[in-house]
Amino acid sequence: MLKMVGSSGQITLGKKYSGQYFDVAERDDGSIVMIPMRIVPETEAWLHTSDMQAQLRCADDWYKDHPPIETNLDALAQKLGVDA
Repeated sequence: MLKMVGSSGQITLGKKYSGQYFDVAERDDGSIVMIPMRIVPETEAWLHTSDMQAQLRCADDWYKDHPPIETNLDALAQKLGVDA
């Protein structure tokens, strides 16, 4: 796609890219590279660390092997030694 920079210094990419973030890098040869980015809030960044991703995959695997089952509350109360 051939685009011309307007007098304001802007380029229009089209509605397809509307609202998206890009990392814009200028190379030594003058070429410009735009890399689509996703922005993660600082408070959620810990979820995207490699350690946390490994833990989440492990938890997902465990869940697949241990589907939820209905709890027998009377048996649980008896096991805990409390009145139901």
